Amino acid sequence: MIIGYTTGVYDLFHIGHLNLLKNAKGMCDKLVVGVTVDELVQYKGKNAMIPFEDRIEIVRSCRYVDAAVPQYNMDKLKACKELGATMLFVGDDWYGTEKWQNYEKVFAKEGIKIIYFPYTKGVSSTKITQALQQVRGWTSEASIAATKPHINTEGEQKENG
Repeated sequence: MIIGYTTGVYDLFHIGHLNLLKNAKGMCDKLVVGVTVDELVQYKGKNAMIPFEDRIEIVRSCRYVDAAVPQYNMDKLKACKELGATMLFVGDDWYGTEKWQNYEKVFAKEGIKIIYFPYTKGVSSTKITQALQQVRGWTSEASIAATKPHINTEGEQKENG
């Protein structure tokens, strides 16, 4: 049985995520997907818009996914070894970089092949977030203000709503 592994935040799940999972499943018997926990997303200097519990349930519900597991750290080799995965699926933005060329050698010694998939053109969670901000008139200042209570002209605190 060929076990494949891939990881991601899967925030604002979109067609690019679906394409990756569908293509990965086509190359293995069992696809295990690591979903990045909120703390690790924050460690990377970002915030997920959708909470981890919801993101992992969305991924788990995809018909191409055999199992979804929390991703607590960036050690993909350790995860592959623990899961018995012999294939790691990643985006092609890493292809050819010195870091990933080194990973390929280390993973190969463990019998794990790294497969690069192209990103779906024009689609990313970042672009979706930016589009929502433009369409809805969001700015970081406006988003922060919308979540804080307002002080009315009489000096009384009033919740937004």
